Amino acid sequence: MVAAGSTTARAAELHVECRRFGTTGGDLRQWGAWLQAHAGQELAMESTAQYWKPVWRALEGPCRVPRAHAWSNRGPRGRKTEFRDAQRVGSRLLAGELLVRVVPEAAQRGWRTLTRTTPQRTRDRVRRQCQLESRLEECQIKRSSRVSDLLGARGRRILRALAAGETDPARLAALGDKRLRASPADLADALRGQGHPLHRQILGLALARVELIESPMTQRAQRIAEALQGHAAAITRLAAVPGFGVDSAQQILAEIGPAAAAFPSAAHLASWVGVCPGRHESAGVSSSNRSAKDTRAMRRLLDQRAHAAVRKEGTHLQIVFRRLSTRMPYNKASWAIAHRLCRRIWKILHQGVRYVEHGLAPTPLMVKRRRQRLVTQLRSMGYQVARSPLASNAIAGVATV
Repeated sequence: MVAAGSTTARAAELHVECRRFGTTGGDLRQWGAWLQAHAGQELAMESTAQYWKPVWRALEGPCRVPRAHAWSNRGPRGRKTEFRDAQRVGSRLLAGELLVRVVPEAAQRGWRTLTRTTPQRTRDRVRRQCQLESRLEECQIKRSSRVSDLLGARGRRILRALAAGETDPARLAALGDKRLRASPADLADALRGQGHPLHRQILGLALARVELIESPMTQRAQRIAEALQGHAAAITRLAAVPGFGVDSAQQILAEIGPAAAAFPSAAHLASWVGVCPGRHESAGVSSSNRSAKDTRAMRRLLDQRAHAAVRKEGTHLQIVFRRLSTRMPYNKASWAIAHRLCRRIWKILHQGVRYVEHGLAPTPLMVKRRRQRLVTQLRSMGYQVARSPLASNAIAGVATV
């Protein structure tokens, strides 16, 4: 069900006409014709969850349809109806006060559909792996204590043999590999259990489900690469950032676009993602600095990439993280790195530049700041400092005292 309202300004008054439509294909076509006849080409829509998508597709071509932010444009509690919501959205659209959400183009929405299913499949795979661990524990098989990767090549050979009915620990241990740290005797002891035939059937079904989940993941990766083939240069530039790879670069492009055109500055992108502090101010006092949490996909990506970036040795981001971690907790320091990554992403995509890793090499700004800091310390100790560069020194800015 859709509640629609037509709001027009006539003689300094707002004229509102409201109607109710269904959401089937024929109802949406009638609704679109009614809106175009009454409201022209300027429409606004407010909805939550996934219910706005079929309506948006019905109106996207002939009309300009900004999507209103449901939480910011909500009505007072206890006085909220659908027709009042439609009237309020229409009046705010006419006044230019409507808070809207970023809705990408149809092609980018298709990219999002492909890339966002990847973490969903990964979570399903991890859940099935935990179920396999639970079944093995019921059978008194402690395989995970000897084989670190349950779903690796060696682990799968053992799982398939267990599901097929093999119970001899020595034969199961022989399916392992010489590269295992556990000796054949220790592995055979860990595989000595008391499994029921029903457990073997459940183990085989769980293993088949894992393989069923993994098979579309490879096909999906190929489809994502084909869909983003025209933006290979942007993906290559973004994958050069510490902590990023081709897969994460593809997900970033699907979320914000190949040029981040919807965001005029890096600060706008950081505010949209929610990696910068918020501000809830009244009477000149900010009572809350909590950031927004709407864009879950981008927040998840930046959080994961920040953790990966601070572990890459010799990078500038790791140096910054170590400096920040001395005065703030780990999660806050890593979130500050996510903020820096977000600003770098905008610069790389919007301006088309390449990432240059300085690492431990001193930049001119670092040399200038260090020189000023040393001079300030010497002056505070009572020394008189005269700065003049040495001609014999290759590094400019070395001062004599």
